[in-house]
Amino acid sequence: MKKLFATLAIAFLGVSLASAKTFSIKLFQPSVVGGTELKPGDYKLELSDEKVRITNGRQSGEATVKVQNSDRKFRSTTVRYSNGDGKFRVQEIRLGGTTTTLVFPES
Repeated sequence: MKKLFATLAIAFLGVSLASAKTFSIKLFQPSVVGGTELKPGDYKLELSDEKVRITNGRQSGEATVKVQNSDRKFRSTTVRYSNGDGKFRVQEIRLGGTTTTLVFPES
């Protein structure tokens, strides 16, 4: 029974990793993602279901997002911010080459 459980757990992990999508984004200013402030630079964005992880090797931020689809593809990746407290908090990312918009929760 333990071997069956371990096999199922490994199979489930493989399926969840296979469903992650990866994109490249560039942050042009200090940006808050999931409570973490990221410095400007090039980042890898991993989307798995409704969770996003943004990393550049040294820094990372994670957040739960709402995934929305548009009726047209976006020509480029754009990042929209809210700035109510003087910090640039990521509010939305439109992924270039896709119809996908990631909406971040209000912090």
